Amino acid sequence: MNRKAILSLLLAIMLPLTGYWLVKYYSKDAVVLPRHYFFDSVTVTEKNGKITSDTIWHRVKNISFTNQLGKTVSLDDAKGKIIVLDFFFSHCPSICPGLARNMKRLQDSFLKNDSIVQFISISVDPERDSVPRLRWFADKFNANHDNWWFVSGDKKEIYDFAFQEIKASIADSDVDTAFIHTENFFLLDSNRVVRGWYNGFDTVKLAQLARDIPTLLLEKNKKSPSVLRGFIPYLPVIFIGIGIVILVMSLLERFKKKQNPSV
Repeated sequence: MNRKAILSLLLAIMLPLTGYWLVKYYSKDAVVLPRHYFFDSVTVTEKNGKITSDTIWHRVKNISFTNQLGKTVSLDDAKGKIIVLDFFFSHCPSICPGLARNMKRLQDSFLKNDSIVQFISISVDPERDSVPRLRWFADKFNANHDNWWFVSGDKKEIYDFAFQEIKASIADSDVDTAFIHTENFFLLDSNRVVRGWYNGFDTVKLAQLARDIPTLLLEKNKKSPSVLRGFIPYLPVIFIGIGIVILVMSLLERFKKKQNPSV
């Protein structure tokens, strides 16, 4: 293979790849991700005269429950998954059955990708919601027991979790601190940061939730940036280098032809 063929092959490989990574790099904001809620702190640093800030978002703490199968489960058991949770009680005569039906529809929409999301319905009436009662309620809505937990636990821990970690009273200003009764589904990303709440009876909000769950999978960890992203700023230099090589080789070819006209 002569030099021109090699250069042509090199350019044929480099140009599409470069175009792909440029589009990927500069279109990073094309997908609108669910916003973050509730930060713990903001750190400001200065390096080489450039000031940058970094927000530390509130990470929901781990909590343990007992689920409808009598197993001890915790948020740590859903590590790496998107979490959708709500609050209910099995004796609820009003909104809870409707919320469960809509949660079931959400679960069914992710049957083929059930490893990416964990659904959790947390009882706010743990004194009456025993394991058999939780199992009865789960079976009533044909829940997949693996990725939809109906859970109960210590009442104080559950209420502290709802108000201090999930911030249920901010999402719903009408919620009763003495007895949680909210229509909202809460969305947590794989780092357990609250990314939204959605009215469980609003079809538009539910459709948005169904879109936001897979969208969160596109989000990259800022602490683990792509190696290729660091490569992007050097592309102009690389292209200049390739151009110089092509120019030099072209001049050499012309010089050889002048020295050996018969070639």
